[in-house]
Amino acid sequence: MAVEIIMPKLGVDMQEGEIIEWKKQEGDVVNEGDVILEMMSDKTSMELEAEDSGVLIKIVRGNGETVPVTEVIGYIGAEGEVVEEGAAPAAAAVAQATSDLKAAGLEVPAAPAAVAQAPKAELAADEYDMVVVGGGPAGYYAAIRGAQLGGKIAIVEKSEFGGTCLNVGCIPTKTYLKNAEILEGLKIAAGRGINLASTNYTIDMDKTVDFKNSVVKTLTGGVAGLLKANKVTIFNGLGQVNPDKTVTIGSQTIKGRSIILATGSKVSRINIPGIESKLVLTSDDILDLREIPKTLTVMGGGVVGVELGLVWASYGVDVTVVEMADRIIPGMDREVSVELQKVLAKKGMKFKTSVGVTEIVEANNQLTIKLNDGSEIVSEKALLSIGRVPQMAGLENLNLEMDRGRIKVNAYQETSIPGIYAPGDVNGTKMLAHAAYRMGEVAAENAINGNHHKANLEFTPAAVYTHPEIAMVGLTEEQAIEKYGKANVLVGRNSFTGNGRAIASNEAQGFVKVIADAKYHEVLGVHIIGPVAAEMINEAATIMESELTVDDVAASIHGHPTFSEVMYEAFLDVLGVAIHNPPKRK
Repeated sequence: MAVEIIMPKLGVDMQEGEIIEWKKQEGDVVNEGDVILEMMSDKTSMELEAEDSGVLIKIVRGNGETVPVTEVIGYIGAEGEVVEEGAAPAAAAVAQATSDLKAAGLEVPAAPAAVAQAPKAELAADEYDMVVVGGGPAGYYAAIRGAQLGGKIAIVEKSEFGGTCLNVGCIPTKTYLKNAEILEGLKIAAGRGINLASTNYTIDMDKTVDFKNSVVKTLTGGVAGLLKANKVTIFNGLGQVNPDKTVTIGSQTIKGRSIILATGSKVSRINIPGIESKLVLTSDDILDLREIPKTLTVMGGGVVGVELGLVWASYGVDVTVVEMADRIIPGMDREVSVELQKVLAKKGMKFKTSVGVTEIVEANNQLTIKLNDGSEIVSEKALLSIGRVPQMAGLENLNLEMDRGRIKVNAYQETSIPGIYAPGDVNGTKMLAHAAYRMGEVAAENAINGNHHKANLEFTPAAVYTHPEIAMVGLTEEQAIEKYGKANVLVGRNSFTGNGRAIASNEAQGFVKVIADAKYHEVLGVHIIGPVAAEMINEAATIMESELTVDDVAASIHGHPTFSEVMYEAFLDVLGVAIHNPPKRK
């Protein structure tokens, strides 16, 4: 089926665009990401990239024509496919009708919740439109979305709803990191005129763990309640999935017209001598630790290792982080991760980078951790935090196409077996809860209504909830330069050190960094280290998803005093007009 190429809306005020030149001609093969034409909006010229692969089967509007936004200008499809003249393209027809109604001052009707489908054969009592295996972020989102679309849905979960995120990941760690933030607040209280009766305090780990468990229980119970409210049938136990789309739970077998594999991930392990010591904890284990060790070695300087390392350092534990890369959080922009390492070092954390662990020796209830540079670390406990791998239990009967231990899926989240989808951590695309949410929604929509929706994860934000927080979306500076060349990349920065609210909050450290292309001022990436970075990055992700330019953001107004003014000024600095930055050297 042919895919429409439409005139994009590049800014909030853009109404039409001019086609300067088609870079591809009818009959040319087009790959996703290829530049297909150059166009001009009211502000700037830019190149339009193909969103699908195929053949450019028809050009509807030619060079030099000015076209309203959302109108179809061409089609990409299969070789030999014919598009009827005068056919009303769905997206353009809806967009034009909406525009006409608004122009006439009439109310625009809401889109229907579900697409009308041809009548389906009646389901048997043990048969469902969709069976979801796994109740984590991808799974429960998929189940609820499927129910919203009118499907008869079942979900199978072997333990607690919420998956890694709610039970042993995002939520428990953020509960503990709030403790670290409170303790840091106590340290600066006197300087702010708050004289506490006593500066002595103790950490009650039993209460800490119990509070964490209460938070987790509240949220997992909430997920179960949402599933029941949406009339999703719940099965408890390990689901064994079979090629005929049946799922066996204990002695019971159910069948789905479609299957969603949302089994998530588990802690990754390394095969080195001594790794099985009971003193070596996983990120799952350490969240239930009820005594405070004097020393802790964290093996892995990624997100989980650095976050949990900071928690225990705030409790007074001597924490050393060992990381094989040359810096912590190596997936983040180099400038940001280097700055975070400096800040955390001032808080007392120690770091050994560019080294790996070769052996762990347990003796006298403590560990000697040997590194490949010949040095050793003696520690009461160690935390293994080298990442996560897909959880494949229950999927052994399926002959799925795999990619380095991960289930391979297409843009529709469908596996190599038609009708079986695998959103979330199990496909390894982006192992983040919020990415799993989107993948789960898309998988459900395709499972119920056919493959029409793709999960666009390009502008998925990521954050590390240290103090200060760091967050990012898009390309790092290094990636942008590698892709576009240094001369074609602009970088803007602004620091929290001059921000009124940051200074008033004792959080005046860090900066925002904006990366854009020099020609069109397209936003390529945003990186933050500073207060509420994880909240601010959502604005940046929306800016990029909406294809707003640096100039569009510069025309907006940010409230004062707010932390987000720093991001606004960083956008201005891309253009060299940031008010609160010194003039750039020429």
